[in-house]
Amino acid sequence: MSASNPNQAKASVGAPFPFTSVTDTLAVMGPFGEYMIDAWQRLILSLDTLRERGNTYFEHGARVAPNVLSFQVELVRDGRTLERPVNYVLARVVAPSGVMLDPAKPPIIVFDPRAGHGPGIGGMKKQSEIGEGLATGHACYFVGFLPKPVPGQTIEDVCRAEAVFVVEVTTRHPEAEGKPILIGNCQAGWQIMMMAATNPDLSGPIMIAGTPLSYWAGVHGRNPMRYLGGTLGGTWLTALAGDIGAGIFDGAHLVANFESLNLANTYWTKPYNVYSKVDTEAQRFLEFETWWGSPVLLNAGEMQWIADNLFVGNKLSTGQLRTSDGLRIDLRNIKSPIICFCSWGDNITPPQQALDWILDLYDDTQEIVANGQTIIYAVHQSIGHLGIFVSGKVAEKEHNEFVSLMDMINVMPPGLYEAVITEVAEETGNRELLEGKYLFRLELRSLDDIRALGGNDAADDRRFATAARVSEINLGLYRTLAQPAIRASINEPMAEAVRAMHPHRLRFGLFSDRNPFMQGIKPQAEWVRAVRKPVSAANPLLAMEQAVSNWITTWLRSVNEIRDAMTEAFFLNTYASPLLQAMVGLGAQEGETPHRAERDLVRESAVARQHSHLEERFEQGGLDEAVLRALIYVRVPEGSFDERSFRMLKIIRDSRRASERMGMGRFKETLKDQLQLVMLDEERAIGALPKLVEAGSPEAARALEALHHLIAARGAPRAEGKQRLARVEELLGTKPTNARGLETRYG
Repeated sequence: MSASNPNQAKASVGAPFPFTSVTDTLAVMGPFGEYMIDAWQRLILSLDTLRERGNTYFEHGARVAPNVLSFQVELVRDGRTLERPVNYVLARVVAPSGVMLDPAKPPIIVFDPRAGHGPGIGGMKKQSEIGEGLATGHACYFVGFLPKPVPGQTIEDVCRAEAVFVVEVTTRHPEAEGKPILIGNCQAGWQIMMMAATNPDLSGPIMIAGTPLSYWAGVHGRNPMRYLGGTLGGTWLTALAGDIGAGIFDGAHLVANFESLNLANTYWTKPYNVYSKVDTEAQRFLEFETWWGSPVLLNAGEMQWIADNLFVGNKLSTGQLRTSDGLRIDLRNIKSPIICFCSWGDNITPPQQALDWILDLYDDTQEIVANGQTIIYAVHQSIGHLGIFVSGKVAEKEHNEFVSLMDMINVMPPGLYEAVITEVAEETGNRELLEGKYLFRLELRSLDDIRALGGNDAADDRRFATAARVSEINLGLYRTLAQPAIRASINEPMAEAVRAMHPHRLRFGLFSDRNPFMQGIKPQAEWVRAVRKPVSAANPLLAMEQAVSNWITTWLRSVNEIRDAMTEAFFLNTYASPLLQAMVGLGAQEGETPHRAERDLVRESAVARQHSHLEERFEQGGLDEAVLRALIYVRVPEGSFDERSFRMLKIIRDSRRASERMGMGRFKETLKDQLQLVMLDEERAIGALPKLVEAGSPEAARALEALHHLIAARGAPRAEGKQRLARVEELLGTKPTNARGLETRYG
């Protein structure tokens, strides 16, 4: 069928439209007619796209366990069968045909955020967290949830269930060299951090993407979402929403909050993008809207706990939370490496909220090292909040690099690092030690680097503390004066009707086939596709349309900025009032703002015992300890580690006999001990090298040769590094041997 013959096209689809004569008339009217035909066709196709979205909303919602995963999964554990049942499930991701999994690699568990939307965002595309994990040979698991919560389930119950899931995955992979790798997106990130803090021995590296942990943090002029609790008078509205829902909090409210952050995108840019590019954009739009338009439900108690203790109370990073059996949730207890991935383009979880928990817990990096914690962060320059999870480019670069180098991350000694990922340049040395087109490097950082990102001063903290107390007062008043009457007047059918009328749900239904006025859209869209004739890019009316679109976008952004500025001014001025602060019980003393985690004497005693234990280890060890200690000593002035040295280390390790090969667990502990020894007393640590390997012996020559290989992997050291290397050679009293191959040399 030829698109140039509208009459033939009309007859073929059997739709008696009166538009054929109109389009014939417009076709001879030059640029104006060409534009009008295209504009009308785009309108019909856009309406048909919205119709498909509405139909998908109802079809998706009718499924027992809806998700947007693009991978086949098999159920492993159903959280509803646990002693304390929850609506979470653990599923194994079936590797696609042609993908080979390595049983020695630790499995990856991706936890999806339950922040209003349905599950599956971590595996929505082939290029995703799950996709990159499978591609690098890791077995992958997925922790999702059902649309409705189990009555009475709590956040603590969910954390307990996640611990059970991690144990289950661990037992299913006895050959893995390491514990499961956990990846948590947004809300799921702080949830697995809580789980790991109360179960520190369960997991391997923990990667949290776009996860807020310090909820008051931010900078003036940006991050307006953190003021929301204060401007609304606290969390009494959360309680009201739960009561109107008959004990259920509608996740559509959270979706609405997210959408309100960017008025231009919500009310113009996104719909106009579909309209203007309907020939190419419709499918991508529908895929995303399937997830975005599937709000789930939470127990009112769950949401109230989140709002009171996290969003408004900021009690997680300050160590004020306890489990039902009295155990304090202290993020300093986490033993696994922690990777925080955030972005400057994220207006939901800005870098300060993702990273300032480190400042809440530690005064300097020496405390991090002494506590034995490895913290790595990466800050993307532009990607938005959802892009951290769904962007194919981010998955291909950041997620792929993190996943493929988890072995390296898992053995990094304690400290604070920034992950720097750069494209491999022509002049990059030893490119054969790199996989892919990126170079992964970890740079040592201090807490001043985190402070340099911006954050609150003491006055800001007092404002937020005041808002938290106002919230407690208003919530108490609501529960005393209004809640009994509201609960008595709301039943389940009424609550369900209110949820069905939520604008986020209603807009999907209005454009579906359930609306009689949409019945004629599908045949019209079929006819339009048969005769589609896009307008020329040079059409002046198209340029005018785009100019008007830009003007509308700019205007909405201005409205957004004015609203945000007014919100911030209201919050800062209201909660800075000394009278209000005094009325809620905040005195004038500086130390009354609960913004630092209290000391933990049990943990500090353990750290002191570890320090005493290290004092005995300066002269203990052999060739392996000598090589690692010398490598740290030579490279410490540069303050960075990159993947080339690690890959060379693996080559040397793998070249040894299996019976003599150091396991990854022991290697991690050895590397950690050697770094702490060097940092504890550098002179004493390096001076003890001849006690580990006899100076001038064949073993010393082998140690020095391994050291040279490791140093050369990332290029020649700087001047100070060369001096340190010369000192090591002098202490060992020998020169490296270069005559034998690796297998002979280290076998």
